[in-house]
Amino acid sequence: MINEVLQKLKRKRYSDNTIRAYMTFLKSYKQFCDDKSVDIHDTDNVNLFINSMIKRGLSRSSQNQAINAIKFYFEHVLMLERKYYSFDRPRKQFKLPEILTEGEIKSILRATNNLKHKAILATIYGLGLRVGELLRLKITDYNKEKQFIIIKQSKGNKDRVIPVSSRLVELWRSYYKQYRPSIFLFEGQNGRGYPYSSKSVQNILKRGAKRAGINKGVTTHMLRHSYATHLMNKGVDLRTIQALLGHNSLKTTQIYTHLTDKNILSTPSPLDFIY
Repeated sequence: MINEVLQKLKRKRYSDNTIRAYMTFLKSYKQFCDDKSVDIHDTDNVNLFINSMIKRGLSRSSQNQAINAIKFYFEHVLMLERKYYSFDRPRKQFKLPEILTEGEIKSILRATNNLKHKAILATIYGLGLRVGELLRLKITDYNKEKQFIIIKQSKGNKDRVIPVSSRLVELWRSYYKQYRPSIFLFEGQNGRGYPYSSKSVQNILKRGAKRAGINKGVTTHMLRHSYATHLMNKGVDLRTIQALLGHNSLKTTQIYTHLTDKNILSTPSPLDFIY
């Protein structure tokens, strides 16, 4: 079972992160069914498995991913007919993304003295990238003449084009002269031709935030959220931001309007009228 699923996921070109998540949940589901001596193909046992995982602290997003992994096994490996399964999916949770202010990002960049580290953080924020997209950037993805970069095969296996700020280009030039990357724009300590690691990027940001005196728990994805929110604050339209972020649906991008709606933020409280 496990090997069949792995090969199918690879043939269908699922991302490495999705493959790791699906395989983890399917191994846990198989172990659960073996321990209970129940049929792994009985859909009633899926809910029992999900409920046991929830009791152990399974998050909403992980619950959905576990269900998707099992559905993948049923439909793409066992080749069962696609249908509605009465699995217990979590209710959708609306949560505003956490962002950093422009001043906080400026402080982090100023507090990051290492040129390579500064270029990494400026690239994530300046292009609104996911960390995985940053790590896959190659020198050849940048069009020097027209000053844009192609983000290849990002989430959903799509390519997209993002204009590059002249300030970011200047930073890249200084970085390139000093570090001379060969293939990837940012290469790791394993040598030329090897990409940087995700964990190292997160650590760079955390250290920069600490030196800047920012106490909130920062993540690289906050830089992406901040990119979108700050563009919206500057009047860039929603459709353009959707294209720049690579969102399939405009609904995904619309979450940033809750952070930038000036009509809402400028509405007075009725308390103002009685004092």
